[in-house]
Amino acid sequence: MISVSRFATTAVAFIGLVGFSLGCSKKEAPAEPAATASAAPVAAAGPVTLQGSGASFPAPLYSRWFREFGDKNKDVRVNYQSTGSGAGIKAFIAGQTDFGASDAAMTDDEIKETKDNVILLPMTAGNIVLAYNLEGVTDLKLSREAYTGIFLGTIKKWNDPKIAAANPGAKLPKVDISVVHRSDGSGTTFVFTQHLAAISDKWKSGPGVGKSVEWPVGVGGAKNDGVAAQIHQTPGAIGYIEYAFAASTKQPSALLENKAGKYVAPSLKGSAAALAAVELPADMRAWVTDPAGEESYPIVTYTWILAHKKYDDKAKSAALKSVLKWSLTDGQKLSESLFYVPLPEAVASNVLKAVDTIE
Repeated sequence: MISVSRFATTAVAFIGLVGFSLGCSKKEAPAEPAATASAAPVAAAGPVTLQGSGASFPAPLYSRWFREFGDKNKDVRVNYQSTGSGAGIKAFIAGQTDFGASDAAMTDDEIKETKDNVILLPMTAGNIVLAYNLEGVTDLKLSREAYTGIFLGTIKKWNDPKIAAANPGAKLPKVDISVVHRSDGSGTTFVFTQHLAAISDKWKSGPGVGKSVEWPVGVGGAKNDGVAAQIHQTPGAIGYIEYAFAASTKQPSALLENKAGKYVAPSLKGSAAALAAVELPADMRAWVTDPAGEESYPIVTYTWILAHKKYDDKAKSAALKSVLKWSLTDGQKLSESLFYVPLPEAVASNVLKAVDTIE
C-alpha cells in the first residue's frame, strides 16, 4: 500500500487526497504512449521505503503512479509529500529525502550544493492556466497585454477596455479584479513569471523571474490547490494554477493570446504542440518561455524529478530506478486521463537512458 500526501483542506472541500483519481466528463482523445516497455518488478531483499517531496504541479499524477506501482510491487513504498518545488529542492539538497521534484529545473548553484550528485529527469509536462471566477462570463479571452497588466496591477477592473476589446458582447462586470498568486516557493511561479518576463519588458525589469517574487498585487495561497481554492471562493478572482487542478474541478480558464496572435484554450493538444519543437540538452534542462506556432498554448513546462547519481543504499537505488522506469513507460499511459502531457517518445527514451546511469 502506498502512502500519499494530502492536499490542504479548503472551505469548499473540492480537493481531497492528493492521490485522488482526477476525472472529467469530457476527455481528449488519448495519444500514443511515449514508450511501451514495462519495468520489471523490484527484486528486493525486504521492504524499501522511498521518501520524496516537492512540486504540487504533478502531485496528482505522481500519487497515482506511486500507488499503482506499489500495488504491483509490494516490497516498495513511495511516500511523496506535495510541499512545493522550492521546499522540495531544499529537502533534497539537505539529504532529507531520497528524491525531490520541481517544476523549475535546479540552478547551477543548487546543483553545486549537491556536490554534483544529482540528475534531473523530466517526467511529464503540463500547462499553467489562468483560472477565474466571474459569474456569467464564459470563454474569456485575455491578450498578452491584458493578463500581464492584471498581474502587474495596472488593470484593476474586469470591464477594463483592454479586456473588453478581446471579448465583444461579453457582460464584463465593473468589479475589482482579485489576483491570487502562490505564497510558497514554487516552480509553477517560476514558469509563470519566466513567461511574463519573456513577453513584457515591464515584468522583466519589475518583479522579474523566480520561485518567489515580490508581487505588485494580490493575495497568496499555498501550493496549486490552495490557489485554486482561493479562486473558487472569491468572486472576481483570477490566478495561475496547473491545468489538472482547473480541469478536475471544472473551473473556468481563460483563452490566452499566444505568440502567433491566436487565442488558445488550455488543452493537452496545445501543450504538445508547444513542446514539439523543444530539444532537450544533455543536462535535461529546457524551457518553453514563449512557444511559436498557431496551436501552441503559451505557458507550458516540463516538470522534473531530482535523483542522486549515486546512492549509498543500493536497495533504495534499485527501487527508485524501477519506480522511475515504470513511470516513464506504463505510467505515461495514465497521463492524459489526469490532464498531463505524455512525454514525447524521443524524450522518454532519453530519460530512460539517464535513469540507467543511476548507481
